[in-house]
Amino acid sequence: MKEIYLDNSATTKVSRKAAEKAVEIMTVCYGNPSSLHSKGLEAQHEMDKARKITAAALGAAPEEVYFTSGGTEGNNTAVFGAAHALKRRGNRIVTTALEHSSVMEAMQQLEKEGFEVVYLSPDSSRKIRSEDISSAITKDTILVSIMAVNNEVGSIQPIESVHKAIIAAGSPALFHVDAVQAFMKIPIKPKKYGIDLMTVSGHKIHAPKGVGALYVRKGVRILPLHFGGLQEKKLRPGTEPIASVCAMGAAIEEAESISAKTEYIKKLNVLCRNRLSEIDGVIINSHEDCLPYIINFSVPGLRSETMLHFLAERGIYVSSGSACAKGHKSHVLTALGLSDERIDSAVRISFSDENTEEDIDIFIKQLEIGIGTLARKR
Repeated sequence: MKEIYLDNSATTKVSRKAAEKAVEIMTVCYGNPSSLHSKGLEAQHEMDKARKITAAALGAAPEEVYFTSGGTEGNNTAVFGAAHALKRRGNRIVTTALEHSSVMEAMQQLEKEGFEVVYLSPDSSRKIRSEDISSAITKDTILVSIMAVNNEVGSIQPIESVHKAIIAAGSPALFHVDAVQAFMKIPIKPKKYGIDLMTVSGHKIHAPKGVGALYVRKGVRILPLHFGGLQEKKLRPGTEPIASVCAMGAAIEEAESISAKTEYIKKLNVLCRNRLSEIDGVIINSHEDCLPYIINFSVPGLRSETMLHFLAERGIYVSSGSACAKGHKSHVLTALGLSDERIDSAVRISFSDENTEEDIDIFIKQLEIGIGTLARKR
């Protein structure tokens, strides 16, 4: 039975070059980067190379890149670090109802601390309207946090309008972007969009789990969450996971040009959309202008977990929503105004450039069988 992996927004298979780099670091260049002997300096040199590679992908300077354990830590560091650093200048924070749980739950904690958090709702296109962003940002706003690409439906948010809105309002706000689903899929350079803080993660781009990076614009000050070392200029202390860091650098280097890869994914997306639209009872929840890597659809009347397990038994791996939600009702689909029936039956498929047209053919065939089989069992 051929394995068909269509859950790449949850995590990706580690690429061969990234895995080889990790093994090299763990077995050959295994020193602690903070050690002053030659083995430590050798490790530091390898980590410096990975930092330069990551910075180049972001269009940033190496000193603006801080390695983290992944998207959740990066988002928490940015959100709490910015809010606590600027709390004397205001207490208003603007975000969206579509954010990843690592931002949403951080915002809920800040509300308990007395901050005012404004959650912007999407329109029918699954996007936040630029005019709503402008209206929400006031002179008392100290942080704006908006994801670049939604992880459940793939909607691309208008982050290009945020910096101008902050300036127009005369606000001291820092601008944070969760770019975990966007990194290495769409060109997103922090300096181009006036982004102060940006989060990326390794395991979405064929690097290992447990590593990511936070871009912090030069001159921006945020407060750390952790204490106990000089690593990462004290913003993220603790011995660096150098094998994972270097593997992420290798994965970034290995990636083809974003445009070439995206064109291939677009072809898979169109093929899959067309095939899905031919199946009675299937409703596609992702708009056509969403990131082509993600398609969210519903089969009202069939619970998503039931379909997920049916497909998994046949070697096809999809998601019933955000992997971090572990089956809980999607706050994103709720914010989009979908009915409970559509939310309960939602399935997300997400591509990588390792997927093929044959994968889609097999997936569609088994999906049709599943709809017929499971419908009869109700």
